[in-house]
Amino acid sequence: MATVREPTFLTAEEYGRLPANGRLTELVRGRIVELTRRFTAHGFYLNQIGFCLSSFVQQHELGRVVGGGAGMVTQRNPDSVRGPDVAFYSYDRIPRGPLPGGYWPASPELVIEIRSREDRWKEIHQKVGEYLGADVLLVAMIDPELQRVHLFSADREPMVFNATDRLTFPEVLSGFEIVVGQLFD
Repeated sequence: MATVREPTFLTAEEYGRLPANGRLTELVRGRIVELTRRFTAHGFYLNQIGFCLSSFVQQHELGRVVGGGAGMVTQRNPDSVRGPDVAFYSYDRIPRGPLPGGYWPASPELVIEIRSREDRWKEIHQKVGEYLGADVLLVAMIDPELQRVHLFSADREPMVFNATDRLTFPEVLSGFEIVVGQLFD
């Protein structure tokens, strides 16, 4: 009689202990998924929004901004670990003081992703749903090609901000605003 082996799924903690080996990856439902290395412009847009957000958050002592694909657990059993381009954690979710080790025990209030030409909307919507399901309040998808920002929330229809619109996050960062087009200059 042949035995059927159950598939092995990694936990977030097991995934976090693996050597990077120079690869960009995420853990999706217990499986490692390799990501495409982004072009230089992606880093420029990441830095633009990260700098604006960090400046505002530090000035008003609201919390912490992390970037560069720092991992966050979005799902358990099987586990998923995603690496948002930029994320904001308030001091309510991650208190002042020494930073927690490993993956932080709370989700950020705001996640920002930068869309690349290769990104398909089907996968974008899946990832947005995963973030919102993990208690992220707002997900902003920056689309450099169209110079737009798509803003997603669990409680309302998605909103689209064009280059001349003022992007705000009132539920999360009251008083923050930027003209969308400034993200692309």
